[in-house]
Amino acid sequence: MDDIEAVSILIEAVNLLLRLSIPLLVIGGVVGLVVAIFQSLTQIQEASLTFVPKIIVVFIAFMFLAPAMMQELQEFMQLLSDRIINIR
Repeated sequence: MDDIEAVSILIEAVNLLLRLSIPLLVIGGVVGLVVAIFQSLTQIQEASLTFVPKIIVVFIAFMFLAPAMMQELQEFMQLLSDRIINIR
């Protein structure tokens, strides 16, 4: 394996990491924004109110997105396996 192929695999791995994590981060950010707006409108400053809804919604989103995430991980692993097998 030469340097170009190693960098290519690294770039693909980082790309996969971003594709898998960004949807959950966006969902968590949107829920955090909604909770922050709710807190500022009602002047409720409960610390657990900021974390509990985000945890619950991100967990539910993960349950729905897990099959697609696993499919992407399987495809990446298949690609890596093919590259390992085809090494000179």
